[in-house]
Amino acid sequence: WLKPKPFASSQITTEMSLPVFRAIRAARVLPQALQSASASSTNAVAGVAAQRFSEAGTATTFASPTFSQVGLGAPLTKRHAGVSVLGCGIAMVAVGGCAQGIGQLFAALVVGMARNPSMKEDLFTYTLIGMGFLEFLAIVVILIAGILLYSE
Repeated sequence: WLKPKPFASSQITTEMSLPVFRAIRAARVLPQALQSASASSTNAVAGVAAQRFSEAGTATTFASPTFSQVGLGAPLTKRHAGVSVLGCGIAMVAVGGCAQGIGQLFAALVVGMARNPSMKEDLFTYTLIGMGFLEFLAIVVILIAGILLYSE
């Protein structure tokens, strides 16, 4: 006696798609809301009112940064150069790590030769192999830093 009522397929589709559309709208509105909340009180009050009246009494539109496109509607041509330079600088720290590794490698070579002078040729061969790996790592890091520097 408690049978569910059958729904039409259009009702099910509409009921399922509404939360998706609400989530998309919230994703578009949230950055604008955060930007308007962080704006000064003068800009926030003026930003809510889309128009202001000039001295003559005629309505003019108000160009506020609150109404600029942000979030999902932002233009893709904007370049954040500061972020890419910062990412490149952080990546270049790894080159210093490679230099430190080469220094420790040759320090270990000197200590190894001092302990066992008869293995001088083998230790030098292993040192050159290790230095090749470290130089390869440094080159890869410099390439990644360049990609970060010129990325959008």
